[in-house]
Amino acid sequence: MNIDQKVVAFAGFVVLVSVGLSQLHSVYWLGLTVFVGANLLQSAFTGFCPLAMALKAVGGKPGPAFYEK
Repeated sequence: MNIDQKVVAFAGFVVLVSVGLSQLHSVYWLGLTVFVGANLLQSAFTGFCPLAMALKAVGGKPGPAFYEK
């Protein structure tokens, strides 16, 4: 699994967990979903993704979507 796939999988996991927590505990957990969505949107336009940088630093195999400028 390359870095791009790990980033998308992690984002999907966090979104699902935050939606579940919003139903079980507090609607304010949806703020986490908004944060993840906004980060995915900006990374689509800029190519900058903090999680991708962290995964690259620990030796992850890069994919074609995320790059450093």
